[in-house]
Amino acid sequence: MQGYQQPQRNTGEMLKQAFLGKNVLSRLMLINTVVFLTVSFINLFTYLLAAGETGNQIPLSILGQYLALPSSFEALASKPWTIITYMFLQEDFFHILFNLIMLYFGGLLFIEYLGEKRLLLNYLAGGIMGALFFLVAFNVFPVFEPVKGISVALGASASVLAIIIAVATYVPEYKVHLLFFGRVKLKYLAIIFVVIDLLSIPSGNPGGHIAHLGGAFWGLAYALILRNGTDVYRFLNFSRFGIHKSKSYTTENTDNKRPFSDDEYNARKQKTQAKIDEILDKISKSGYSSLTKEEKELLFKTSKKK
Repeated sequence: MQGYQQPQRNTGEMLKQAFLGKNVLSRLMLINTVVFLTVSFINLFTYLLAAGETGNQIPLSILGQYLALPSSFEALASKPWTIITYMFLQEDFFHILFNLIMLYFGGLLFIEYLGEKRLLLNYLAGGIMGALFFLVAFNVFPVFEPVKGISVALGASASVLAIIIAVATYVPEYKVHLLFFGRVKLKYLAIIFVVIDLLSIPSGNPGGHIAHLGGAFWGLAYALILRNGTDVYRFLNFSRFGIHKSKSYTTENTDNKRPFSDDEYNARKQKTQAKIDEILDKISKSGYSSLTKEEKELLFKTSKKK
């Protein structure tokens, strides 16, 4: 998935930017990769040193047993950190490969339209919501009772879906290019992801698909709330990740250095938001390249302030 406004880069430059860039997206990519490699090397040494036991494969790695999210509330009480750590844990190569690809391209779009400041928060919130969906389902629905004591959730998919669904809800008409399919609107891509997870629950890995739906639910809810003018992340500030708190609208009147009144502040905010909405509509109809230099600068400045 690649937005049309993204400049063409060679593979080496893209990988360097993806994993070594000084931004939240790169750090999320790097954390997931480091955890995967750490687990893989521990599995390798465990396999080589397990004399006479190579035929007995452990379903979950030694480290994974401490990082994966258990399905029972009793087990969660003894490992509460897993509600966070599970969303950075992948033990299968194709699992992490797919998640990293979706995280990278979905993260680029998220940063462009919703701002870097919100990316980490949405990743964590989507993962937590996915964990809650997983826990509630396995403790409420009778079909999971026989496996509740041994089932676990792991992977960044819920967090990634929260990012993708949030962008798709915020700019639903935006088009991305898919190999073999051509240009597809984000809203249709989001619907396809959700339907696939919903229909896949009975066919295998039900816990994973339910967690995905939890992440998707959060992405949808957050974007809808944000479009109505309320940012639930406003009170949080993750400066340790290189995100600096900033306000989209100053309360000071730069003309005479007096504070804006409430009416002046709201009028100015509404006027700027109206311009942003016009720009987003223009992008959905004609693409990013149709914007003027002034429109691109306004969109960039607004996204950096969010």
